[in-house]
Amino acid sequence: MNSVILYGSHYGSARRYAQALAESTGIVAVPFADAPRLSDKHAIVYVGALYAGGVLGLRKTFRGFAPREGQTILIATVGLADPTDAENRANIRASLKRQLSADVLERAKIFHLRGGIDYQKLSPGHRVAMALLYQTARRVPEEKQTAENRALIETYGQRVTFEDLRALEPVLQAIPR
Repeated sequence: MNSVILYGSHYGSARRYAQALAESTGIVAVPFADAPRLSDKHAIVYVGALYAGGVLGLRKTFRGFAPREGQTILIATVGLADPTDAENRANIRASLKRQLSADVLERAKIFHLRGGIDYQKLSPGHRVAMALLYQTARRVPEEKQTAENRALIETYGQRVTFEDLRALEPVLQAIPR
């Protein structure tokens, strides 16, 4: 089977999920920057970290790509916010819509995984961005807080992980064998 697992990861959660998929399937996992020609692949699995309203590397990976009949496209987003929350899923879906062509988005099966954060390992730019988001979130009245804002406030400045390799089971089941 001619398949590939691609990932976009800054701090490791998406990479760890991609590597776990690779170990379970025998399909090679590579960073999106090293993506092979996708038109030749039977199955494309993309595991990408959510950053600043987008999935890292997703737009670049699928730019100009036209899915062909019979190709399987699986996209797993990895973020800090709880993907079981409907508002979080809607925000992620809107982000995907901005990053992918209608053809790719229509053909892709979408999955959502939880990642983690370690503020000590953030780059200076990401640390500043998170501080600004935190300050903004704290100013929102309690009754108007979103689940995403509450999660940010609760975890700010900490090292937390919500990674769960068992959450990969639906992705594994969707990969053609």
